[in-house]
Amino acid sequence: MSHWIFTEEHKIFRKSVRKFIEKEVTPYVEQYEEAGETPRVLFERMAELGFLGIKYPEEYGGLGLDLVTEMVFLEELSKCGAGGTGAAIGAHIGIATTPIWRFGSHEQKEKYLVPAIKGEKIAALGITEPGAGSDVSSIATKAVREGDHYILNGSKTFITNGVNADFIIVAAKTADSLPHMSLSLFIVETAWEGFSVGKKLDKLGWRSSDTGELYFENMKIPVENMIGEENEGFKKIMVNFQWERLTMAFTSVALAEKVLEETVQYARDRKQFGDSILQFQVLRHKLVDMAVDIEKAKNITYRAVEQYSKGVNVTTEATMAKAYAAEMVNRVCDEALQIHGGNGYMMEYPIQRYWRDARLQPIGGGTTQIMREILSKRLKITDGF
Repeated sequence: MSHWIFTEEHKIFRKSVRKFIEKEVTPYVEQYEEAGETPRVLFERMAELGFLGIKYPEEYGGLGLDLVTEMVFLEELSKCGAGGTGAAIGAHIGIATTPIWRFGSHEQKEKYLVPAIKGEKIAALGITEPGAGSDVSSIATKAVREGDHYILNGSKTFITNGVNADFIIVAAKTADSLPHMSLSLFIVETAWEGFSVGKKLDKLGWRSSDTGELYFENMKIPVENMIGEENEGFKKIMVNFQWERLTMAFTSVALAEKVLEETVQYARDRKQFGDSILQFQVLRHKLVDMAVDIEKAKNITYRAVEQYSKGVNVTTEATMAKAYAAEMVNRVCDEALQIHGGNGYMMEYPIQRYWRDARLQPIGGGTTQIMREILSKRLKITDGF
């Protein structure tokens, strides 16, 4: 179904991305799933086509296009058949390199953003810690300044691209003041002494993305690798969260659309009692309810994306979109698996992977419960606004 947010250029771009995904990504997702990561050659191939720099300025090798164009790309990528591949590429362009683009110096952009757009370096974002998930203010990783360097100590976990990244945007405490006034962001190269990967984490879903447990031990970070001003990192993280949460919302919608489409086709082809199972009204009505649920999530999400692309602060709208769409895709995938019956429980049918991949959506980027807490304050439903 078309939508007001998309121009003719967006629609043409979508067709070209879809053709690329169908030809060069989907046929290989089983390999990526088995390997537990998306290969560098795919990053390099996407760079050749300009997909890693859609929203970034031409000055740094990007295409200089709007955020909706990047959304179109990520929507189509999320339909490739493996959520982890969408997550790996999405983390690189959506949350890891974005802080450098928004807040970094020209020198930082030349050194890190340019090779990331070219596919020469893979990026990751290091926020989550064993003791600090949705509560960013509880970050314990510390960076202490010593002359022209900071000494970094701490750990991060659940980091997408963490195992294979060439550099990581790391959030660390740089002061002992209030939590919201003591965080800074650093660009950390994984080749530097003091960095190590504890292990590659084994996940329920998103298996085609590498997810790492990372350690920093007396790691020397040049002062010039701080992004922006010292102790201003919390604000930057919050700005980054808006696009991350919108991304999780519209990729949830895209995956749900794919699941619905494939489930309708399965129900049409599946024969029981001498006819297609679409003869059963209860199944037809399930499919209708799934379609309505998707449309509700889509409109909440697209409206927020449209406002965000115009520079509007959409903390409330993005939080609503993420909370609703993430739960919606789980409802849709669960119903779809049920309609597949016993086949849905078999590993040879892709619905089981969609079901597993979708389960991460209400957890990553802030849990649904945290989204509701944020909204209760934003909507003045509770004290503390």
